[in-house]
Amino acid sequence: MNQPYQNSSDRRTFRNALGEFATGVTVVTAHGADGRAVGVTINSFASVSLEPALVLWSLGRESSTLAAFESCSHYAINVLAADQVDFSQRFSQSNRDDLANIDISIGTGGAPILPGCCAWFECRNEMRYPGGDHLIFVGLVEGFHRQDKLPLVFHRGRYRELA
Repeated sequence: MNQPYQNSSDRRTFRNALGEFATGVTVVTAHGADGRAVGVTINSFASVSLEPALVLWSLGRESSTLAAFESCSHYAINVLAADQVDFSQRFSQSNRDDLANIDISIGTGGAPILPGCCAWFECRNEMRYPGGDHLIFVGLVEGFHRQDKLPLVFHRGRYRELA
């Protein structure tokens, strides 16, 4: 049986192995308890159940947005389109988590929705579970929308295009 990694080079090797799994890129948005709209780039989005409609995502416990997402009643998971690298980069930076100067719309429960995405899911903040250095969020989907656009894809540490 393999042992867990023991040093930082093992951690890098583990991250590289995880990078072999191509993912879509999403920005999760919400209004924090202070009313400020926040967003964070994540690629840990997955479906859980069709009945009821449940999705999950995770956020690092060190994230500056953690308190906002723990306390919000609703959030939106915005699936980025291939032409939205700028949103991915903006919300992956810890000091650029607010939605100022973006023409957002407001969805179910007041969750901000980014313009131009392939899809978005409006979720009630249903459950949270500890997951090592992350917190796992499970959302009950109360609304969703999709557009016929190519998604933004991330693989081996780079953005990719579908052939």
